Order: sequence, then C-alpha cells, then structure tokens
Amino acid sequence: MSRLTGRTALVSGSGRGIGRAIALKLASEGAAVDINDLEEEPAAEAVAAIAAAGGQAVACVGDVTGGDFAEGFVKTALDAFGGLDIIVNNAGFTWDNVIHKMSDEQWDAVLDVHVKAPFRTLRAAAPFIRETAKREAEDNPGGRPRCRKVVNISSISGLCGNAGQANYAAAKSAMIGLTKTMGKEWGRYNVTVNCVAFGFIETRMTKTLMAGDSGEIEVAGRHLKTGIPEETVKALVRMTPLGRPGTPDDAAGAVYLLCSPESDFVTGQVLVASGGLMT
Repeated sequence: MSRLTGRTALVSGSGRGIGRAIALKLASEGAAVDINDLEEEPAAEAVAAIAAAGGQAVACVGDVTGGDFAEGFVKTALDAFGGLDIIVNNAGFTWDNVIHKMSDEQWDAVLDVHVKAPFRTLRAAAPFIRETAKREAEDNPGGRPRCRKVVNISSISGLCGNAGQANYAAAKSAMIGLTKTMGKEWGRYNVTVNCVAFGFIETRMTKTLMAGDSGEIEVAGRHLKTGIPEETVKALVRMTPLGRPGTPDDAAGAVYLLCSPESDFVTGQVLVASGGLMT
C-alpha cells in the first residue's frame, strides 16, 4: 500500500514547476490532491496527469492572495474528498530589486503571496483541523491519533539573505517563524508543521539566461524578469557540493519526507534542500 493512501493534500501553486512535482509525488504515494494554479490550463493538465497515473485530483483555480481564496481552497478539498490531511504552502514568485529601487508594490506583492496567503490557508483550515482532531480523540480514547501535516516552503534566501531580494528573503524568513509558531499551536491536534528551504532548484523562475534573453514572464498581470545569468549559474553549481542544481523532483522528495508517516514525530523544523549549497 502507498504511504499516503486515504490522505487528502492541498498544494498551492501546483500547476507548474516545484508545486506540480510535489502534487504528483504525493499522488503517486496515494494521496488525493487539491491542485491550485492562477490559470485553468496548467491546473487542468496537472489533474489530468494524476488521473492518467491512476490517482485522484481536483483543481481549485485562483489567486492565493485573493481575500476569499483560502476558504474556497479548503472547501474544494473537503467537498471532493471529505477530508484534509496535508497542506503544502508552495505558491510564490520573485520580484527582485535592490532596496533603494524597490517599490511598495513589489514589497507587498511578494509578502502577500509568500506570507499572508499561507497564513490565510492555515486559518481557513483551522476549524476542520481542530474539530476533527477533537472528534477523533473522543472516538478513539487512548489510541494513536491520526497525524496531519503542514509543509511550508522557504528558501536559503530566508536563512542567509540575498542581495536584491529584500522582499523575498524577508518573506521566506517569516515562513520559518510561522512554521515554528504553528508547530507549537497545532501540536495539540497532532499536526506536524515543518518547513523546507530550497537552494538552487531549476524552474522557469531560475532558468539560465543566455546573452540577449530577457527571461520575462507574466504573473497575475505583472511582467516579471526571471532567470539567472549563465555565469552566476555556473558559480552556483561550483559552490554546490553535489555539483548540480536541484530538480523539481528533488524538491518534491524533500517535501514528501515531511508528509510521510516516518516524520510523525518531527515538527517545527527547517529542512534545507540545497545539495549542500548551505551547510
């Protein structure tokens, strides 16, 4: 039997990249997955990929920063699958600038998606988490309670800082504080709350920029510069003991570790998945 059979997972930002890899990994281990993306097409493609592999998934399309999104995200999972066992707060993007050129809009947008949206999702899930944990304890007194999981996504930028990323580093550092606090608050409900801090993972946000490549993408109507210059990529690889960037599947594996039953006594921790880039 797969390790997550009978579990339901929410994964924000799971139509592409790392989020998609996380969703497919959890589904491959038996979890039913609530997929989220800003756009309908990538969300539908992720759902179809899971279904083609014999899994279960449903899509909740929308902007995680929307005022009523979190409640709808949780409701989608409960309506479709009748429960909620795993929450992965993954959605995000970077909008870099040195601080003297960074606008309030840049600061607010990055803090909203990386900090406020996860906070709202956890708050929206709280009634189900609390009520269900209490009911399960009453129904099975003295038994081992069902362990639920929260995995928040951070970055080595949140641990070490990174020039040009005051907003992103601050947001990812805040995710660590949120993780440690929620680990203390939700321990009584047998929920483990942990964090994965990624190093250099190859995605569309971190693709190698060749000469003349603008690397621009559109996110929520904003045109954002993405990618890393080729020479910087080579330097990062040289500094990584494993000698390569991480892949989305590498990132998904680290998240899965904290969703698996083997981590049921691990909470409030930060797992660094960087290939040794930060040791």
